[in-house]
Amino acid sequence: MAEREPEIITDKDQMRKWSRSMRAQGKTIGLVPTMGYLHQGHISLIKEAQKHTHLIVVSIYVNPGQFSPSEDLSTYPSDFHGDFEKLKTLSGGVDVVFHPHNLYDYGNSDTISRSSSNDNDREERSEKGAVVSCIEDRKVGHETWVRIERLEKGMCGKSRPVFFRGVATIVTKLFNIVEPDVAVFGKKDYQQWRIIRRMVRDLDFSINVIGSEIVRDADGLAMSSRNVHLSPEEREKALSISRSLLRAKLDAQNGQIYSKEIRNLVIQAIHEAGGRVDYAEIVDQESLEAVEEIESPVVFCVAAWFGKVRLIDNMEINV
Repeated sequence: MAEREPEIITDKDQMRKWSRSMRAQGKTIGLVPTMGYLHQGHISLIKEAQKHTHLIVVSIYVNPGQFSPSEDLSTYPSDFHGDFEKLKTLSGGVDVVFHPHNLYDYGNSDTISRSSSNDNDREERSEKGAVVSCIEDRKVGHETWVRIERLEKGMCGKSRPVFFRGVATIVTKLFNIVEPDVAVFGKKDYQQWRIIRRMVRDLDFSINVIGSEIVRDADGLAMSSRNVHLSPEEREKALSISRSLLRAKLDAQNGQIYSKEIRNLVIQAIHEAGGRVDYAEIVDQESLEAVEEIESPVVFCVAAWFGKVRLIDNMEINV
């Protein structure tokens, strides 16, 4: 297929108008939400979306609502020109790149700045003691949040308490703006994918949420925009995550059913490689509740720090 340059839309009203115009013509729309700095993992999501709809919208927006003031909003990698060039040459094409400046701008002057939102000297908690996001920290007036109360509590929700409400809220906003028929999310962010599916079910969105399989580099490291921050030595050490997860899967398939023993082997492997484990949990694929014995489909989810980079990965185990 010949190179096709996507239309860039930055205004949410214009985005909604485009979608409604296309739907009036009988076209179906697929949405791939991203925070940019696109890699082959993102491309795989777009290719999956192409299988299901006539038209493709890729959103590129680094969402401040899912970062606390002490997290890496200001250093999150960004390369819109490079992203656009990748999308322009993609086989099958992308129809629209939705690239809003600020989805929390309601006409007030105090907008979110990525360069000023990551200040480790600022307190992460409000006067009432609640953990806040960069949105609340800047006091821009946004106070409506979407919560998936049970699924958001474990794993990434423990160490990043504002993350999933920020994700659920921005995805809701994108769904209301783009009005897609299909949305594709990567299963590398397994908890996020399950949360979005539950939100869509519970709030009656007429959207089919598809989970796309993890894309890995040749050495097995799960692709992530944050990988760019790893030094060569840290990157080599980070391979302990995927390698130990694969061994865990093989152990389970060979009859090891006790989660604690499998978890301990993975934690040990990451520690020996110089990593710091945030969590290593074997949970039910649907409920995300921890299981002591593997007797039904589970997913082994891991988050670990190597240097200043927090990586996540998972392995589905179907027994």
